[in-house]
Amino acid sequence: MKVKNSIEIYVDADACPVKEEVLRVANRHKLKVFMVSNSWLRIGNNNLKIEIIVVPEGQDEADDWIVENITTDDIVITADILLAARCLAGGAKAMAPDGRIFTDDNIGNALAMRDLRSYLREIDNNDTYNAPFTKKDRTVFLQSLENMVQKFFIKIKKSDKSI
Repeated sequence: MKVKNSIEIYVDADACPVKEEVLRVANRHKLKVFMVSNSWLRIGNNNLKIEIIVVPEGQDEADDWIVENITTDDIVITADILLAARCLAGGAKAMAPDGRIFTDDNIGNALAMRDLRSYLREIDNNDTYNAPFTKKDRTVFLQSLENMVQKFFIKIKKSDKSI
C-alpha cells in the first residue's frame, strides 16, 4: 500500500465512550473523522472534518464499512476485538476506548481472552461486570491517541527527508 501524508480516524461509534476525546485530538491535528454507527449520532457543532456514516441495521454492518474504507496507517477506535483484528490485517492501527493499542503481537491474546470470557459467561449463564468508564480512562485514551498520531507525523517527516 502507498504511504499517505495524512491519516483518518474511524470510530466504531455506537457505544464509544470517547467520541469527544477523538474529536479533540482530530481538531488539534486537522484530521478527518468518520463516526460509523447503526443510528444517527448528534455531534456538537465544530470546525472539524467529521463524516457521520449511518449503516443499515445488522450485525457487523458498521465493522464491514470500516474495514472496506480504511487504508494503511488510519486509526480505528473500537472496543470490538474482532474488528480490531480485521483492521490490523488491513494495515490500519487499532485502539480500544481505554487506550489499549492493539498490535500484531497482542491481538492473538486479546482474541483468546475474548473467547475465554465468552465461554465462561456461557457456562456460568451470567453476565460479566463492566467497570464504569472513569476520568483516568479518558486521560489514558487521550494520551494513547495523541501518541499514535504523533508517531505518524514523525514517520512522514522521516520519509520526506529521505526523498
